[in-house]
Amino acid sequence: MSADWIGWLATVLFAVSYFCRTPAMLRRVQGVGALTWMTYGALIHSLPVVVANIIVATVALWSSFARPQKVASPPESTLQSAPRE
Repeated sequence: MSADWIGWLATVLFAVSYFCRTPAMLRRVQGVGALTWMTYGALIHSLPVVVANIIVATVALWSSFARPQKVASPPESTLQSAPRE
């Protein structure tokens, strides 16, 4: 398989990711796409392609599996109620 085919596969993965219904799935598909781009970059001996896609894959995959943080709601005492008439 030539390096070009791996580049085309990476392109298809990124295009398909835009059809994902959930943010986590979008990031996972983009993470796999970035790993594919990284492989392509290694085959064509392009360090910038490899490094950029290691960063993208790491962030995409980590964020897709990380538990979302709950947003803290303000304490009841700080909430202002509407004036009563």
